[in-house]
Amino acid sequence: MSAEPSWGLSTCSPMPIARMRSVYRLGDVEKRLDKLPAREHETLRATYERMLEKGGERFQVKPSGLPAMEHLYDELPNFHPVLDDVRRQLALCHDGPDALELTPMLLLGPPGIGKTHFARALAQLLGTGLGFISMSSLTAGWVLCGASSQWKGARPGKVFETLVDGAYANPVMVVDEIDKARAEHAYDPLGSLYSLLEHDTAGTFTDEFAEVAIDASQLIWVATANDERAIPEPILNRMNVFEIEAPDAEAARAIALRLYRQIRGAHDWGRRFDEQPAEGVLEQLAGMAPREMRRAWMTGFGNARLAGRDTIEPADLPGGNPRRTPIGFMQ
Repeated sequence: MSAEPSWGLSTCSPMPIARMRSVYRLGDVEKRLDKLPAREHETLRATYERMLEKGGERFQVKPSGLPAMEHLYDELPNFHPVLDDVRRQLALCHDGPDALELTPMLLLGPPGIGKTHFARALAQLLGTGLGFISMSSLTAGWVLCGASSQWKGARPGKVFETLVDGAYANPVMVVDEIDKARAEHAYDPLGSLYSLLEHDTAGTFTDEFAEVAIDASQLIWVATANDERAIPEPILNRMNVFEIEAPDAEAARAIALRLYRQIRGAHDWGRRFDEQPAEGVLEQLAGMAPREMRRAWMTGFGNARLAGRDTIEPADLPGGNPRRTPIGFMQ
C-alpha cells in the first residue's frame, strides 16, 4: 500500500515514536463512490464518505527504546514466557529504522486467567490501539472480513472498522476464543485470517463490504483459545503458541492484593477502607481466577459498607461461584 516510513529515533524519550502510514488510498475510495447508483446502497455510500472524511493515514507507532516491562512481569506472573518473547522482538527494532513487527501469538488456557488482560496491557505498552473480535458466537465470516453490500443488513468487518475508525495503522487485534469459530456448510469463518496473518497478503486485504484494499500488514495479532485441537493447522503454523497456566497460590495472592489496591485507590470511597486487606480475605481470593477477583472485590467492598464496616471480611465475598438469585413472581 505504501512505502515503509522512516523512523526518527530517540533513545531517551519514554514516549512511543509515531509516523504516518497510509492504510488505504483515497483515490480507490472515490472511484467506488462514483460508481454507486444514486439513492442506492446508502450504508455503503456513508462508509465511503466516512473514509474520505477521515483520510487514509494513521499513526504507526513503536517504542522509542526498549520499554520497561517489570510491572507486567509483576502483574502477569503466569505470562513470563510470552513477555520474554515480546521483549526479544522489541529488542530487534527499538534502536534502528525498522518498523515494529510482532509474530502473531496464540494464548492457550482456561477462561479467566488473564489472556485478554494481557492483550490490553500489550497495547498500552506499545502505545497503540486495540481491536477486539469475539469468535464464540460467530456464525458467518463477516465478523472478520465483512459481508457483501448486496446482502440485507451487511456491514464491514472488524478488521476494516478497527483500521478505518481507529487512529493507528498497527493496533493490537484480539481474536477471542478462536477455537469456538464454527464453519457452516462450505464456508470457513476463519478463511480470511489465513491471508491476514501473512505480512505480504495482508498489505492488500479487501473487506467484502467496502471492496477497497486496506493495508492490514501492521496489525499485531493476539488470539486466545481454550483448546488448540479445534484450530486449523494452517492457523497454528502462522502463530507462536503459548500455553498459559493458572497462577500459583503465591502469584494469585499477589494479583488479588494488587487489584484491591487499584480499586481502593481509584475511588474516593476507597479511602474509607484499610490499606491492607485481611489475610483470610486474600487467601479466599487467591482461590479464584483473576477474572473473578475484581468482581469479588467490588462485592466485598459493597457488602462491607452495607454492614457499616471499613474492613472486608471473608463473608463479604461472593466466592468463586456466587449463587444466582431467582427473579420472578411468587405463586
